[in-house]
Amino acid sequence: MDRRAIRLAAHVLLVALFIPHALEAQRLARRLDRLLDTAPFDRANWGVIVTDTAGRVLYARNADRLFVPASNTKLVVTAAASVLLPRAFRISTSVYGTGPVEDGVLHGDLVVYGRGDPSFSERCYGTDTTVAGACETVWHRLDALADSVQARGIRAVDGALVGDGSYFDAQYAHPGWEAYDLNWWYGSPVAALGVNDNSVNLAWKAGPAPGWPAAITLEPDLGIVRLENRTRTVDSGAATTIDFFREPGTLNVWAEGTVALGRGRTEYFALPDPNLYFAHAFRAALLRNGVAVTGPTVATADSVRYRAARDTPALVTVCSRPRDDLIFPILNTSQNWFAEMLLKLLGKRFGDEGSWRAGLAVERGLLHDSVGIDTTAFSLSDGSGLSTGNLVSPRAFGQLLRYMWSHAERDGFLRALPRSGQRGSLRTRFLGTPLEGRVLAKTGSIQHVHSLSGYVERTRGGPLIFSVIVNNHTVPGRQVLAQIDSVVVELAR
Repeated sequence: MDRRAIRLAAHVLLVALFIPHALEAQRLARRLDRLLDTAPFDRANWGVIVTDTAGRVLYARNADRLFVPASNTKLVVTAAASVLLPRAFRISTSVYGTGPVEDGVLHGDLVVYGRGDPSFSERCYGTDTTVAGACETVWHRLDALADSVQARGIRAVDGALVGDGSYFDAQYAHPGWEAYDLNWWYGSPVAALGVNDNSVNLAWKAGPAPGWPAAITLEPDLGIVRLENRTRTVDSGAATTIDFFREPGTLNVWAEGTVALGRGRTEYFALPDPNLYFAHAFRAALLRNGVAVTGPTVATADSVRYRAARDTPALVTVCSRPRDDLIFPILNTSQNWFAEMLLKLLGKRFGDEGSWRAGLAVERGLLHDSVGIDTTAFSLSDGSGLSTGNLVSPRAFGQLLRYMWSHAERDGFLRALPRSGQRGSLRTRFLGTPLEGRVLAKTGSIQHVHSLSGYVERTRGGPLIFSVIVNNHTVPGRQVLAQIDSVVVELAR
C-alpha cells in the first residue's frame, strides 16, 4: 500500500471514530439545553461542564464564567489537605504547666494549647456508623485529655485554666460572613481551639399548654451561657416563629417568638470565643476526672504570653483522628467549621500563619501550580463557601476533580464525597433513577445559589466528571435541586 493510500485509510478511521462521538455530543447538548432553557429555570445563570477523565469536553455552558459556588468551595480545601498533608497526619492538642507539680498540686496555670483540631465533637466519620470507633461523643477526646492530666498525678491546680489558641490568628469571625450567620453552627468563629463545633445545642419544644414559655435546654450546659426565654407556646395550628439572638461578642442569648403545641427541634448556636469555650469544657472534664482548678477560666490568642510554658515538655498530649477522617465531614455532610479550621491549618503549616489569608494562598498555589488552573478562573474568600465572595468557574472545578481522580492520595477524598442514596448530603437525591448509588458529588446551597460537582460512575469506562452551578435564581430550592439532578441524569445517558 502506498503512502497516499495509508493516509487515506488513517483519515477514514479517524472520521469513523470521531463522527459517533460528535453526534452523541450534539444529542447531549440538545437534551441539556432543553432542560436549562425551560421556564422558570431559564431566568437563572447556569454554568455546566461535562468531561471524561481524559479531559475531553462533552458539554459546556458558560463553563469559563465565574459563579458563586456555595459549598462546592469545600472541594478545594479538602483536595489541598489530601495532597499536602500526610495520610497519617494528626493534629495534637497539648497541656502545659507554668509551675512545678508538688504533692499532686500544680503551682501555676494549666495551659491547654490547641493546634486546630476540630474533632472535639460528636460525630461519625464514616457512612457505616456501626463500625467500631466510627463515631465519637463530644466528651470522648476531652475526657481523654483530662484523664491523662490526672494520670500524671495532678489532683489540683492553684492557678488559672487557660485556653491558648495562639497557634492561629486572632481573627475568629470571617469578614465576609453576615452578622446573623455568626450566631449559628455554619458561621461559627474559628480559632485554634474549639469544642462541639464551637456551638451549643439548643433543644426547644412547646410548653405544656398555650401561654406557657417554650421549654429550652442547652447541651453542653457549662453554666456560661445566660439564656433569657421570651417565648410563648401557642395552639397547634398557629405559626412557630421561635428564633435566638445574642448581644454581639457576649454569651448573653435570648429566645423570642412562638412555638406551636407538638413542635420542637434542636438547633446549634455558635459561641463568640472558641478558645474560652474549650477551656470551660476542659474544666468540666477535669472536674469529672478528679482534678480541681481553683483559679479562673481564661483564654488568649497572644502567642508570647505562654511561650515559656510551651518551650517545656508538655504534661500530656492527645491527637486528632487522621487526615482522611478530618476531611470526611467537610465533604459528606458539608461541615463548615471543619473546613475553616482545616484552611487555617494549611496556612499555618505551609504558609506564614494560621489565618484565612495564608490558607487561601496555599489553595491558590495548589490550584495554579499543581492542577494547572488559570488564576483568573477562581477567586476564593473562605474554605466552606459561606461567603458570597467566592467565585469559581465550572471548568476549574472540572479540572480539580480530574486532577483528584488520578492523584495517588485520592482515596480519602473520594470516600468522603456523598454518594447518591447513601448517608450524607445526597441521601435523598437520585432515588429511583438509574444514578441511585452512582453519583459521587459535593452539594452546595446558599441564598439564590445551588451547585453540584463530582463524578458519575458509568457501567463502561471511567467516570464522567461534571460541575453544575446555578446562580441568581428565585425558584424554590427543591425545584432547583430536582432540575440539577435531571441535568445529571441526562448527561449520564
